[in-house]
Amino acid sequence: MIDWLGDSDGPMGDHGAFMHPELCVPRADLAAHIRQLEGDRLLIALVGAPGSGKSHLAQELAAALGPEAAIVAMDGFHRDNDWLDAQGLRAVKGAPQTFDIEGFATLLARMKTAQTDCPVPIFDRDIDGVVEGGATVPATARIVLVEGNYLLLTQPGWRDLYPLFDLSIRIDTPEAELRDRLVQRWRAQNLDAAEITRRVEENDLPNGRVITREGRPADLVIRD
Repeated sequence: MIDWLGDSDGPMGDHGAFMHPELCVPRADLAAHIRQLEGDRLLIALVGAPGSGKSHLAQELAAALGPEAAIVAMDGFHRDNDWLDAQGLRAVKGAPQTFDIEGFATLLARMKTAQTDCPVPIFDRDIDGVVEGGATVPATARIVLVEGNYLLLTQPGWRDLYPLFDLSIRIDTPEAELRDRLVQRWRAQNLDAAEITRRVEENDLPNGRVITREGRPADLVIRD
């Protein structure tokens, strides 16, 4: 991570919860900021609310950075629907407690020093499930773009991810824009109007507010 932290510990005892304000940068400059970082394997956190465009940004940066970049998506660690049903969590799929945070943390820790190709799971929205080994981070990738909602969350389990990142980037999107994008997302899945409203207003947007309320500031922020 960039060494812009003060010496204070946060309210939960996790070092660095108090940070200097996020630095707002033009989206077009992000690849240049990343290229300036040194290291054999860099993990870059791309964070934002549901609907903020994290996946699109990851793909955009990967294209700009070329063969040395690869993408890992937090969504590959969604718990499966049977597990969610057993826990009574199916209705809030996508909330922090519905992810395999232990498996995700283990993968990212391994990524820091991996010298061989590493298969990673991906989430397929059309089947509403995870595809194991759906993507691969090659051993030659120096930059791993990790995209997800909760990468900077200070809740137990999630806050253990923070030391793994060499740089964090947050997409700041107005809630009205998020709402419009999320409605379009669920319409594309052929959901009825009532279910779209439930998902957006009772799950997606509240999850975005959790990120704002309980997340660390990022090193860099772009306004969307």
